[in-house]
Amino acid sequence: MLPMNSPRRFGILVLLGAVVLFGGRIASADGPKAKREPGDSTGESETAFPWKVGVARTIITPESKVWLAGYGTKRVPDGKLHDLWAKALAFEDPGGRRALLIASDFQGVPRSMSDRVFESLRTRFGLERRQVMFTFSHNHCGSRLGDDLVDYYPVEAGQVRLVEAYTDAMVEKVVALVGESFDRLAPGRIRVGQGKATFAVNRRNNKEADVPELLAKGQPLAGPVDHAVPVLAVDRPDGSLSAILFGYACHPTTLSFTNYCGDYPGFAQLDLEKAHPGVSALFVNTCGGDQNPLPRRTVERCERYGRSLADAVESALKGPLKPVSPSIRTAFELIELPYLKVASRVDLNASLTGDNEIVRRWAARMLAKLDAGETFEPSARYPVHAWRLGDDTIMIGLGAEAVVDYALRFKREFGPGTWVCGYTDDMLAYIPSRRVWDEGGYEGGARLYEYGRPAYRWAGDVEDRIASSVHKLVERVRSSD
Repeated sequence: MLPMNSPRRFGILVLLGAVVLFGGRIASADGPKAKREPGDSTGESETAFPWKVGVARTIITPESKVWLAGYGTKRVPDGKLHDLWAKALAFEDPGGRRALLIASDFQGVPRSMSDRVFESLRTRFGLERRQVMFTFSHNHCGSRLGDDLVDYYPVEAGQVRLVEAYTDAMVEKVVALVGESFDRLAPGRIRVGQGKATFAVNRRNNKEADVPELLAKGQPLAGPVDHAVPVLAVDRPDGSLSAILFGYACHPTTLSFTNYCGDYPGFAQLDLEKAHPGVSALFVNTCGGDQNPLPRRTVERCERYGRSLADAVESALKGPLKPVSPSIRTAFELIELPYLKVASRVDLNASLTGDNEIVRRWAARMLAKLDAGETFEPSARYPVHAWRLGDDTIMIGLGAEAVVDYALRFKREFGPGTWVCGYTDDMLAYIPSRRVWDEGGYEGGARLYEYGRPAYRWAGDVEDRIASSVHKLVERVRSSD
């Protein structure tokens, strides 16, 4: 014990008196602390960060000349504007329940690839299908994968081998990416909000050539759109922003050249990651099957749309963002979508002589299947997900190219905290609503052959079947403890 007359003891007593005088705080020469920006949580209790969240990313730009996907033509890559990415966001609540979202710059992930990924995730990490959404932006400056749109392109044996090798490599990369995201699980806080971007145009109801003049005159465009930009932000206890998940309902078809890049979602992610060093930005396409970025076809426009989308995200981040309570519930099922009519041998023989090269390739391949003794199923399996994060954030995942009506319908039915992600798990075809099916046209008409289906068109009850499944799954995740 220090003696009563010790100078050191005297100093301690003075310091204690100062603490009492200032209410337990010692004044700083720098004055009061600066007001924390949104996402700056320095000094908050660890209990304010009840989630565990892991983020990982990997480059998926091909090293070989895998053709660019989409548009139904041979497009040999001759460079890149920026790399293509796959990114993973892993969630774990305090009860140990997990969910995983994979976001990627792929044009279309076929079931033949995603099933391999899901099986590996099950055996290596114990993840069931209900816990994993494998999304792809539908980027038309990305690379081909597996048998996605298999009849869309001219057949070249060398290209087939490149695509097979690239697909095999991507399966391994994605599985490793997921493992890394779970290895990086760390305390975090999840908050959600919404911005707005207006460059998506309903391509069914507006002629592309007319859109620039209509916009210049300030005239309204026709048809339903979904200009919402849902945003989910992950904060860390040290005050850093770790990840930004955001969505938009629009085809990434601004560009049609032969450079790899992520189109407008790629530029939006780059802009956000530049503005927030160390952050991973992840994009999901929220039912843009009948939406295009218009006008288009220049890199400058593509960059502008990316900035517009990034600005919408930044607006949401400025808040206020709503905290998401730490709870995950997931549900999933594969439903049957019946065809209106399965193609017969007579139908296929007739299609061999038409002007459309894609139809001719498809018909020849289908006939070869029949000659080999195969039979065609009357329906296709369709993936449907529902997740509940916290009390009222609902995330719905729908396979392939769902039109915007699905997002508008389910947000109306389940509330403003609803995300509806298209392009999830399987790129099996356009998915029309009943309205679009009745109207016909490209998205609602007889185009299933483009996706290798053994039929020309879905039956007319597609929306009813999907909606029934979604309602059942949402009820399941809402009612579970």
